[in-house]
Amino acid sequence: MCAPNENGRFESEIWNDDAKQINPFSKRRRKATLCELGFAVIIISRSRASNLPSLSLSLSPVMAVQASRQASSKTESYVDNKRKEDIRRANIVAARAVADAVRTSLGPKGMDKMISTASGEVIITNDGATILNKMEVLQPAAKMLVELSKSQDVVAGDGTTTVVVIAGALLKQCLSLLDAGIHPTVVSDALHKASLKAVDVLTAMAVPVELSDRESLVKSASTSLNSKVVSQYSTLLAPLAVDAVLSVVDPEKPDLIDLRDVKIVKKLGGTVDDTELVKGLVFDKKASHAAGGPTRVDNAKIAVIQFQISPPKTDIEQSIVVSDYTQMDRILKEERNYILGMIKKIKATGCNVLLIQKSILRDAVTDLSLHYLAKAKIMVIKDVERDEIEFITKTLNCLPIANIEHFRAEKLGYADLVEEASLGDGKIVKITGIKDMGRTTTVLVRGSNLLVLDEAERSLHDALCVVRCLVNKKFLIAGGGAPEIELSRQLGAWAKVLQGMESYCVRSFAEALEVIPYTLAENAGLNPITIVTELRNRHAQGEINAGINVRKGQITNILEENVVQPLLVSTSAITLATECVRMILKIDDIVTVR
Repeated sequence: MCAPNENGRFESEIWNDDAKQINPFSKRRRKATLCELGFAVIIISRSRASNLPSLSLSLSPVMAVQASRQASSKTESYVDNKRKEDIRRANIVAARAVADAVRTSLGPKGMDKMISTASGEVIITNDGATILNKMEVLQPAAKMLVELSKSQDVVAGDGTTTVVVIAGALLKQCLSLLDAGIHPTVVSDALHKASLKAVDVLTAMAVPVELSDRESLVKSASTSLNSKVVSQYSTLLAPLAVDAVLSVVDPEKPDLIDLRDVKIVKKLGGTVDDTELVKGLVFDKKASHAAGGPTRVDNAKIAVIQFQISPPKTDIEQSIVVSDYTQMDRILKEERNYILGMIKKIKATGCNVLLIQKSILRDAVTDLSLHYLAKAKIMVIKDVERDEIEFITKTLNCLPIANIEHFRAEKLGYADLVEEASLGDGKIVKITGIKDMGRTTTVLVRGSNLLVLDEAERSLHDALCVVRCLVNKKFLIAGGGAPEIELSRQLGAWAKVLQGMESYCVRSFAEALEVIPYTLAENAGLNPITIVTELRNRHAQGEINAGINVRKGQITNILEENVVQPLLVSTSAITLATECVRMILKIDDIVTVR
């Protein structure tokens, strides 16, 4: 409150007089100074001022704060926000560079990447997760996009390139919003709201599917395989992936599928066409027949052993010097009797196939033990890896035997046939007709070279993941950029209903999603602007399943073309990309700790 004093002068005028002594400004300048300090300057003639009993000179709280800040500006330090903005910008630029690196590999007409490792290994792939995993990314924010791709691989198994491309497009839009002066927190909150709305829109578009509808599952797996290097074999690999997953589904727990129950065995030779699903076990090694042991056993009784059939050694490294020949003969005789005693116990249970775990302490088998096992007509498969034991015992429905004293008939597995077969330039061992077989299956992948073999395995893994997604969340959605354009359209309309900064941010989110159809068209050699404009037009007319058919180079109803994907792939891509972008936006400093 400011009232006239006894001389009829205002406090402001007295302040002005003082200011005049210090810095003699003109009357106009004094008014300007008062205005800058947030005072409402009211000009009243002196003659009329005497007639006024009192006058309120009101200050809003904001003005008061500004006034106090300007008054004490000499004592306060200047806060520099430039560094924070620079770090945020650097993070966004680095993350976008990673997104741009994989963008060209999106879609069925996407390009492949050749990755050359330091060890000289060469990988040819267009799987986003594999490309980013092998890239040496040093910038911390760019590493977040690599982790984002891994997260998508864990959650859905497919859409690893899509999620990174969406994140890159969102970051580009965020940069323009930040340049417009919108606070990062406001942008972050708006993105979160938009992603929740996007998931609702996608769920509304989805078509329910039943596990009994094998054809729909095959279509979905085929769509996933069409963007891979081995796309020409999708007609073979897609049904194979569906059958593999359905064979390991437990009716009591239909939502829980462990893909470790599907074992992929790679064998060089032949072509991808020779890939087959084996209901049983396949070992990429030959049977041990150094001493003329059997290579084919009918009505097999199989034991999985974790002990060694070889003479015991001392626990610590030391040498025993034997100078007497009679003592040496006695040692050899004892060794022979020790091995013979073990083999008699094994034979007594009726076991005729031995799977021996690889040993690091001493030889799992010796020439002598192999000789006696061959005499006993027992087939031996040695050097079974430790991490395979769980899968083998689950498949054979048997128990691993850790000690010869625990060797009993009830711990054995039973199968109709165990045989060694020639395949390519090597041999494999097949176990088929397993009695009471566990819910597991084996896929034997063939290929003309290691590069094709590795890519076929990665593609098959993606197809298996897609089928697993459909088992977990039984909804299908159209592919070919259709859901992204529909999302963009509906979020754009929703943005008009919102108010303030949120509206701008949601509109930017909607624009960012158009990057998927744009990139699909660009990678297929089409005119992206024409295609995306036509796609918008079709969706505005109500054709929600209109998408880009890259094979025909035009826009068609994608559902009729059997280009479908699980709902989980799309929803997790949107959610994870938004989470990652929000995290990058919130970072305003990088602290290095030595």
